[in-house]
Amino acid sequence: MRVTVSRKAHFNAAHRLYRKDWSMEKNDSVFGKCNNPNFHGHNYELIVSVTGEIDAETGYVIDVKILSDLIKEHIENSFDHKNLNVDVPDFTDLNPTAENIVVVIWNKLRPFIKKAMELEVVLYETPRNFVTYKGD
Repeated sequence: MRVTVSRKAHFNAAHRLYRKDWSMEKNDSVFGKCNNPNFHGHNYELIVSVTGEIDAETGYVIDVKILSDLIKEHIENSFDHKNLNVDVPDFTDLNPTAENIVVVIWNKLRPFIKKAMELEVVLYETPRNFVTYKGD
């Protein structure tokens, strides 16, 4: 029997959407207000879900405390109250769009989740705008 276990977390971060190889005019036309050279911020909400078989001994798919600790160590500690463009090496050459952020988060967590389990990450940039990534 396969069950999905989810953990919700959050972090606050600033970013700027732009391409270094584009003119300011092109960046403005594509990214609008999100291209503010002084950056802007979001209160990101994150839902990390792990799907797998229930362990017969523990009754767990994954211990939620372990999942919580992984999110804290690898995501919240790295992203919370940071400027994603400046402070997070993953975005040195990667535009920190919600789509790219969710893939980076998934890639950071995947090595710590058993291969037989599925991992899904949902990232809310605003209460109405969110992205989902389940791997390739």
